[in-house]
Amino acid sequence: MTSSVRDTATSPSPAASASSVPTLRQAFQQPRAVWAIAFAATVSFMGIGLVDPILPAISTQLDASPSQAMLLFTSYLFVTAIAMFFTSWFASKVGVKRTLLIGLALVVLFAALASTAGSVGEIIGLRAGWGLGNALFISTALAAIVGATAGPSGGAIILYETALGIGLAVGPLLGGLLGTISWRAPFAGTAVLMGIGFLAIMLLLQKEATPARVSPLAALRALSNPALRTLALTAIFYNFGFFVLLAYSPFPLEAAAAARGTEFGALGLGGVFFGWGLALAITSVFLAPVLTRRIGLIPTLLTTLGLLTVLMLGLGLFHSSMAGMITLIIVGGLLLGVMNTALTETVMEATDLPRGVASSAYSGVRFLGGAVAPAVAGPLAAATTSGAPYLLGAGTLALAMVMLIIGRRHLGAVGTHHDLTEVEEAEAITAGDEA
Repeated sequence: MTSSVRDTATSPSPAASASSVPTLRQAFQQPRAVWAIAFAATVSFMGIGLVDPILPAISTQLDASPSQAMLLFTSYLFVTAIAMFFTSWFASKVGVKRTLLIGLALVVLFAALASTAGSVGEIIGLRAGWGLGNALFISTALAAIVGATAGPSGGAIILYETALGIGLAVGPLLGGLLGTISWRAPFAGTAVLMGIGFLAIMLLLQKEATPARVSPLAALRALSNPALRTLALTAIFYNFGFFVLLAYSPFPLEAAAAARGTEFGALGLGGVFFGWGLALAITSVFLAPVLTRRIGLIPTLLTTLGLLTVLMLGLGLFHSSMAGMITLIIVGGLLLGVMNTALTETVMEATDLPRGVASSAYSGVRFLGGAVAPAVAGPLAAATTSGAPYLLGAGTLALAMVMLIIGRRHLGAVGTHHDLTEVEEAEAITAGDEA
């Protein structure tokens, strides 16, 4: 991407953005402030999959239907979607460090309150506050970690992407381990770890990027751009399928295990989604950049969407097979990692809009698709069959392909300047995986 379209609101200084090829030693020789942000980022990404293994336990112990339990994702993602339209403006008003601390404080508060909740309705409301905090933190963490590094930006970015991958993979596993104690324990554990991250950033982060002013309506206005609108519509249908797989799958997976006479439980679910998160992290960081450079962004998107459609059809057919579901969920992680990064890179290349503004607009729209999916999947399964949500997810993925094909004429700029800097590559990976 050319320097003329870089977002001064979120990009570090030119010196920090300079391309470099750091050694592994350089990557881990960072100031304490960088390590503090990396730790908080790890915990923040852990929170994405933390709830997944305990959804059936919450449903059983709080006398809630699966549909009600899955609304924990809906409230979280809906508020995240709305917040994403304004995070770049907010950071430009209060500064990067304050935005990080406010986001972390909100996660600590609402995660701690969730651990004491007495009903699923209370947790649903508290997860909304958690989503606001996570949106504020994740939207500014990369700018902060690059701004705090003492040397070339490449080393800090390697550390940041490592934190991202660890968080995505470990979150479901930690949720499963703590879930064997109580469904409350994962929420309490998140509050404690995020509290440590809050203190570390407050005490250690002094140097920070200076954001430029951004209009509060900039992200909403950005959707008038036809290229961005095309990709946002593609993403909203894609994210519906993504969150059918993530939020709904624990229920048919546990039912399939019960049909075999075994109890899967939080730990078993945590193990499966640990494999899912690890697969997603590996392909988003390592495989997606290779594919997009060899075959191009649009072909990568269309191919991956096609494979995901087939995979969702497979889940619809084999939803009663424990082995079949485990295999397809983990393979789904491989495909989702490629899709997330490739789609966000396409957003970064498709317009001349400032990167932060385009990312806020795109993320806000796509998270709405994720918010709708859990609210629809549960009632649909209850009214029809356990495989129906996957078949609907396959349909929305096919619609995502249609949106991309119809709007392809607006994406002429994609692929004309594909040499992303390390910072831009990391932003694509982060924005792709932050859901």
